[in-house]
Amino acid sequence: MALKLVGLTGGVGSGKSTVARMFADLGVPVVDTDDVAHALTGPGGAAMPALAAAFGEAVRRADGALDRAAMRDKVFADPVARSRLEGILHPMILAESRARLAELSGPYAILVVPLLFETPAFLDDVATTLLVDADEATQVARVVARSGLTPDAVRAIMAAQLPRDERRRRADAVIVNNDDLAGLALQVDAKHRYYLAKLATPAQ
Repeated sequence: MALKLVGLTGGVGSGKSTVARMFADLGVPVVDTDDVAHALTGPGGAAMPALAAAFGEAVRRADGALDRAAMRDKVFADPVARSRLEGILHPMILAESRARLAELSGPYAILVVPLLFETPAFLDDVATTLLVDADEATQVARVVARSGLTPDAVRAIMAAQLPRDERRRRADAVIVNNDDLAGLALQVDAKHRYYLAKLATPAQ
């Protein structure tokens, strides 16, 4: 039997990566689609020929990797360009994520997908969904601190994502990440024990 998957998601700056690391520290295998995307768009990445053909060599850095800032400028306010980008990347990310998941073993697995609720193919793969949620001021402060973007730029990214209330409505469970790491770790541990009881694949 294949591993049951928990689909982990959340808005920008919510702390998905921190929560994923906490699950990994508890022995849960994790596949993060952001890591998959970075591999596909890195130097020599499998997606780069198609991206350069679709968007021009200006989106390719000197080392062969995707110039993420240049691509962001091309697609952020252009739905047609964004759809073209997603049409190239999403099937490749899905296929590579499934390949990585197929090699894993453990009680269950975490699949991190930032746009989980907007991506039906990934939703079809997961047994349950877990949202990492933070208030909007916290999200903005975290992203500004790590990226150097302005608060207005971060809010623009947030406005382009599924609304926070809608994510909360769709999620099967929520972890609140507004405070300290110790409190966050307690929530992750509680969810882990729950998933062990409800999702763990029986020994074959």
